[in-house]
Amino acid sequence: MGSNTQVYGLRKYVFFTCSIWITFCLSLWQMNCFQIRKFHLPSPKQILPKNSSLTISASEMGISDEEWESLQKALDWPGPDLQITLDLSTSPVHSTFSTVEPKKSYKVGDNISVIITARDHNKNLKRYGGDFFKAKLFNSQLKASVYGEVVDHRNGTYSAVLLLPWEGQAQVFVRLEHSSEVVQILKKYRESSFPRSHYKGYFGGAGPNKTRISEVVECNIKWGEGSWSKSNCCCEYKDIKTGTVWQCERPKKLPCDKLVYHSKGGLENPLNTFEKQFFAKTLTNVRITGDTQIINILPNTAGNGTRERCRSGLKTPVPAGFYLKDVWKSFVCNTQQFDSAQMLKCLQNKIVYMIGDSTTRQWFEFFESKVPGLKRMNLQTRSYGPLMAVELKNNVIIHWRPHGVPLRFSVMPITNLHYISNVIDNIAGGPHVVVVFTIFAHLVFHPLTFYVHEVAKIRQSVVALLSRAPQTTIVIKSGNTAGYKDIFQSDWYTLQENIVMKEMFRDIDGVIYFDIWQMTSCHYLTENIHPGPVVIANAISVFLSYVCPV
Repeated sequence: MGSNTQVYGLRKYVFFTCSIWITFCLSLWQMNCFQIRKFHLPSPKQILPKNSSLTISASEMGISDEEWESLQKALDWPGPDLQITLDLSTSPVHSTFSTVEPKKSYKVGDNISVIITARDHNKNLKRYGGDFFKAKLFNSQLKASVYGEVVDHRNGTYSAVLLLPWEGQAQVFVRLEHSSEVVQILKKYRESSFPRSHYKGYFGGAGPNKTRISEVVECNIKWGEGSWSKSNCCCEYKDIKTGTVWQCERPKKLPCDKLVYHSKGGLENPLNTFEKQFFAKTLTNVRITGDTQIINILPNTAGNGTRERCRSGLKTPVPAGFYLKDVWKSFVCNTQQFDSAQMLKCLQNKIVYMIGDSTTRQWFEFFESKVPGLKRMNLQTRSYGPLMAVELKNNVIIHWRPHGVPLRFSVMPITNLHYISNVIDNIAGGPHVVVVFTIFAHLVFHPLTFYVHEVAKIRQSVVALLSRAPQTTIVIKSGNTAGYKDIFQSDWYTLQENIVMKEMFRDIDGVIYFDIWQMTSCHYLTENIHPGPVVIANAISVFLSYVCPV
């Protein structure tokens, strides 16, 4: 009897102990499963890299607190304020558009309204905005198209009012470039210190024995606390006028003053496995379905009215113009088409300074190929510049040079890279001087606050130039759409830069803002960082219409 009692007690003890152990294991398993699920579905805050956010004051950007507040309002972009998941993100397959109260026919000059409805991958209506849609009207046979601005109603619906500017037929085209979830990821890394773009500095000097010592190190901008740096840091190069600081890893053998060449380096993708899913090709830059009806547009006998001469100070409407038979018809002012002889006549006795990136170099190369007698001078530089072409008989000089670092070009002398504001400071100006500048494509890899800083310095120099030579023609060429739809060079970055540039020069008299974004956004050619020849030809005609208005 006693032994049986002992055995029963032992069994009870073992059962009780095992029960506790099993309960503990189950709890641990549930905790781990929860953590795994949480890892795959992190909230926006959870996917932020540590110490990534840059805090920059308005004074560091070179603007007032009031202007920065105004800029932030203009740049405001809604988005999800909750845990983001792939299935709850915007689906291009399930999102649709529809025409409001469609008619059998319209007249030239009428508008149509389009409603875009965003849905997630579960076919549910989105409840917040922030998606990056693009809309246009087009006719492939007529080579006609017009841009439509998409308005975000911040509740999952969007609208676009499309002008009907040509006689014939047209169709609506809407595409989802990025979901609102992707835009939030883009925004997060744009404002982080993560170096998505790397650069190289080439150091070299002649030694006492006539041999050449050279070293290649990594370089990048210095911007804010926690910005890019290396353990063996750093050679710093601060521009006196702009205050911009470029830094390079300190060479092992050579001093900092031996920096000779600069080039682009590699690209570094900051996206984690979870974030990369949102950038899949099936989700990015996809045409969405909608009304398939052909829009019939009848002639309008009322006429289009007259447009004023092209000059500075004119507002850029939406749309700013349209293509018909591959010719851009501007709504801003009375633009003309220029053949080669007319180009030469317009440029007679002119000095044209073009500063920026390879998109302004396209303009230089266009003039070089089209203007009779214009010849490039041999400056012993390759395509990276600086470049100069002259036509002696009619006294035409055209310059092009790249802007300062950061710049993703091939190996080139660092001394050839001048900040736009410094170049403008060295131009005397006058009625015979034309200045064109652009800065966008190479700045999208860096914080928007840094872009604001650069634009603030350019504005300061432009104001000074107009003060000493008010008859100078100054043209700001906006950023254009591109083929990149990724974490590195998304069009959303360029769109935000264009807003900054336009807002910061809004009240500067004597400046022409040239919106090429609309021209590239609605054209039938595949979007490319370097617009196709037909777009360049139309852009040059618009530009010359400001130089030689009628």
